[in-house]
Amino acid sequence: MKNMIFAAALVCASAVSAYAQTTTVPATDGDTPAVVTPETPNAAAPVEGANSFTEGQAKERIEAAGYTAVTDLKIDDKGVWQATAMKDGTSMSVAMDYQGNVVSK
Repeated sequence: MKNMIFAAALVCASAVSAYAQTTTVPATDGDTPAVVTPETPNAAAPVEGANSFTEGQAKERIEAAGYTAVTDLKIDDKGVWQATAMKDGTSMSVAMDYQGNVVSK
């Protein structure tokens, strides 16, 4: 009987832990998430920091944000990917930070 109660408690604890790890809540204390999602955009983008996105990943993410003809893609000394791209027929500078925020300048 003790083993069944222990097993049930373990299953419940695991379920709560899994839910807590997958639930996204907008930051209200000034902290920002490590990677941006549609539910947690960062208004202060682009954010400086160590960027782990590869050049290919940065280009894919910029294109996924609606930009085309991405050229001159380079990472700057602040960890922000910088490029020139087209959107709505206009050429513009775009930046992508370590969180995945894509913004035009």
